[in-house]
Amino acid sequence: MASEPDPDRLRALHERLEQMREKPKPARSETAKGFSQGEVAYRMVIELIVGILLGFGIGYGLDVLFGTLPVFLASFTLLGFAAGVRIMLRTAREVAEKQANDAAAAAKREGM
Repeated sequence: MASEPDPDRLRALHERLEQMREKPKPARSETAKGFSQGEVAYRMVIELIVGILLGFGIGYGLDVLFGTLPVFLASFTLLGFAAGVRIMLRTAREVAEKQANDAAAAAKREGM
């Protein structure tokens, strides 16, 4: 009842498995310091929010201290936003430089 396995089919299966093992795995999209793009995006959003919240907190504190409620609150919130955007741009520049360096290193390795 149980038939013997076909040696030709087993050999073909073994060859296909070996070919699959030899194929390079797709590279995970890595950026600065080995972080994924999602992690970098999350970092940039956090940097922006923290900048805004710090500006808001400092502005509100100064307004309560001096009794000028909307003046410092608005100005420091805008300054916090500007600082957050500046830090985000610096992070984006670091990521771009890291990717360029990695691409150059990969091209150099392939050239050898």
